[in-house]
Amino acid sequence: CALLFALVPALQATRPNLANTLKDQASNVLSRGHSAQLRRMLVTAQVALSLLLVVGAGLFSVSAANLINANRGFRTKRLSMFSVDATLIRTGPAAAAAFYQDLLERLSALPEQGGVAAGDGGPYSGAGFGSGIQVEGYHPADKGFASSSLEAISPGYFRTLGIPLRAGREFNERDTAAAPKAVVVNEAFVKRYFAGQNPIGRHVAFAGPKARVLDREIVGIAADIRTNVRRPAGGTIYFPYTQRDKPARLAFYVRVTGEDSRLAAAIRRAVLEADAGLPVPEIKPVDLRIGESLYTTRLVAVLSTAFGFLATLLAAVGLYGVIAFAVARRTAEIGVRMALGALPADVVRMVLLDAGRMAAVGIVIGLAAAFGLSRFVESQLFGIQAANLAVYAGAAGTLAAVAVLAAFVPARRASRIDPVSALRYG
Repeated sequence: CALLFALVPALQATRPNLANTLKDQASNVLSRGHSAQLRRMLVTAQVALSLLLVVGAGLFSVSAANLINANRGFRTKRLSMFSVDATLIRTGPAAAAAFYQDLLERLSALPEQGGVAAGDGGPYSGAGFGSGIQVEGYHPADKGFASSSLEAISPGYFRTLGIPLRAGREFNERDTAAAPKAVVVNEAFVKRYFAGQNPIGRHVAFAGPKARVLDREIVGIAADIRTNVRRPAGGTIYFPYTQRDKPARLAFYVRVTGEDSRLAAAIRRAVLEADAGLPVPEIKPVDLRIGESLYTTRLVAVLSTAFGFLATLLAAVGLYGVIAFAVARRTAEIGVRMALGALPADVVRMVLLDAGRMAAVGIVIGLAAAFGLSRFVESQLFGIQAANLAVYAGAAGTLAAVAVLAAFVPARRASRIDPVSALRYG
């Protein structure tokens, strides 16, 4: 870029106007040719590209904020999580369930907690599984089959995570391996398989089309939760982890009432007391997990903001340079105007209007380009339209303010020109 943009003035310098130079009329030399117009065109293009980047920065920043603050169906604030795999030290569903129950009791006794629960496919656990199922009263069309995500959870799961129950009950200590099999389904499951009917008391089976007995009774309906807020929630069946056929890793969720660091230390002690052979878990707030899951989105927002700021700074520098150069070139003219009665405010207004014309043309071109390119970023945004008028107006206002500030210094300097000195200089 340095070589390219240095080439044009270098070529112009090879064709000087010798007659004017010999007459020592520097102002005429600088005012002739296409150099001044080229400078103005380049600054206008800078303003247009800067506005395009500022619009992009606004759209991606708002989108990232919307993703972070979106309603995921459960309370993420003051909630920490970690994972423990009992299969590393215990074999068999009964032994794994006994270990998890012991750990839940130890965690529930901690003074820093406000609720403890566990699940093998909870939000941001990185786990989960699904299965073909059978649903009482549901008959798939076109030889299809029913399916759902499955999640084994502990008692108090919905209460700890802050997931509302729409109907029925959640699991309790009586839902053991020997108890009748019970499930809780989410609202998306009800909409898909019951078409608005009350599912409480209906039955499902996990074995898919080959199941002979619908052995699990629906006892509750939970609200939908979404870890990926860009997609609608899918159907989910929750069942007691004590009724799981095979042991699996569980993600534990602890509601924090005190300091995070004190709770993390207490959790590690509780895990070691339950079994010193288990690896010490990594304990993270759920909000931090959400931030990590949105790393790419946040990176795009930060980069677009940085590029928008840099482009705006370059546009301000370019506009300042052109206006300052134009003021220096018009020193004699400004001196004549002031000698004929022009006030300093008139000079400031004249310079600012000149800068405003360049900025206005650049802003109009930039707005048109941003609107034309908006459809290409529509799919990357969340909770905001690509043609958002508030963002466009904010970007245009920002560039206009930057243009005024960039032109104000040379305008103020021009208003202080001494007419006598200016005429002598001319």
